[in-house]
Amino acid sequence: MRYIEITIPDGQRRAVLDVLEAEGVDYIVSDEVGRQEHDAAVRFPLPTRAVEGVLDRLSEADLSGARVVVIDAETVVSEEFDELRERHSHGGTRGERTSRQVLETKADELTPAFRIYVVMLLISAVVATSGLLADSPAVVVGSMVIAPLLGPALAASVGIVTGNDGLRSTGFRYQLVGVAVVVAASIGLAWLARLAGFEPGGVDIVVVAELQERVSPNLFSLAVALGAGVAGILSLTRGFSEAIVGVMIAAALIPPAAAVGITTAWGMWGAAFGAFVLVVVNVLSINLAALVTLWVAGYRPQGLFEVSPTRRQTATYLAVFAVALLVLAAPLGAITLIEFQTTQVASAADEEVEAVLAEPRYDHLEAESVEVVLDDDYPFRSIDRVVVTVRSDELAPDPALGELIFDAVAADVDDPPIVEVRYAVADERYPVDWEETDDREWLAGQEGNERLDRQYVQVVEP
Repeated sequence: MRYIEITIPDGQRRAVLDVLEAEGVDYIVSDEVGRQEHDAAVRFPLPTRAVEGVLDRLSEADLSGARVVVIDAETVVSEEFDELRERHSHGGTRGERTSRQVLETKADELTPAFRIYVVMLLISAVVATSGLLADSPAVVVGSMVIAPLLGPALAASVGIVTGNDGLRSTGFRYQLVGVAVVVAASIGLAWLARLAGFEPGGVDIVVVAELQERVSPNLFSLAVALGAGVAGILSLTRGFSEAIVGVMIAAALIPPAAAVGITTAWGMWGAAFGAFVLVVVNVLSINLAALVTLWVAGYRPQGLFEVSPTRRQTATYLAVFAVALLVLAAPLGAITLIEFQTTQVASAADEEVEAVLAEPRYDHLEAESVEVVLDDDYPFRSIDRVVVTVRSDELAPDPALGELIFDAVAADVDDPPIVEVRYAVADERYPVDWEETDDREWLAGQEGNERLDRQYVQVVEP
């Protein structure tokens, strides 16, 4: 519920009261005495759903110079108000829908001062970069919590739909600057980490799990950004938790932007490109989802004291976002296809290995793992080899086994990969799981103590 107060310009009292009476609004009027030359002040409660419609009707009264204040109301005890609320319940539903005027104010309030915005993003970038390098999900989540991205991410769409050019330009500017700040700060921190010897040059830094999923993104990454855009608008229009939604938006932007900086500092341009595409796709997805959600919710570009602009601007932005998203989603589709093929090869290889080892002559062997290894050509990786690890109690590998496994795997794929068979042979002097043995002093005191698994590798190429 909302409580509205309007100061009425001279000569406009009757026009305003006629609108309120036509809408069935229970109001009070008092003469206005103050610095401004106003005729009166009118106050009245409204259901949240009715605010936008009533203010739009009042705009027809040409209230130039009026002042409108919208206040949250806890409760209203009035039969007239109950009737008004029922009339605006839209088929019995009483869910709240924030008015367009209040929506603009909330989006603006959620956008912090520029200096504070930059400082908070610098802190978030440092935390995110540290979390990615340390492969710490908890630290990465912490970087999302402190990133003030909710307001800027939604301000642009709110500005477009409501015809507020200032809010729209502020939202776009903050988003572009925010991504640039996080990428630049991540490059600097990652470069210092590399210089300090955190990782030697040439190391594939993206083997870190928290990084790997951001430098080679798939189509499922779109779900996070699209969901964040929809949830962000719902948080503004329906009163859901804005803090939680802000974390969701930051999850779609902060870690990928930090991944761009880290991979750039390591000179891994393919991985940096993959992470950058993810950042751009997520920005477009958030804006597109927010804009579509606002339009479906019924928000239109009409101001209280201005002539309603055309809807062409909203349609233009929708088309630009959609086309750009489709173009940039193509690389994500290619990566998704590669991952699907990898899963198929892994499943087929696992079945074929089990079938080969089921032969009586290989009763002494046990399949330990089957892994499909991709190359390092980020972001469009391809299958490099299939690694099969078998455990045996004999010291000599069977040369024919590699050929059998290769033939079996090759029969299920169009482009046969390299097959690498690893024999993990347990030394009979010590337990196989020596690393989990609590009696370390006994192990250290044994003469000739050494690693218990001797590994033989057989490589079969196409």
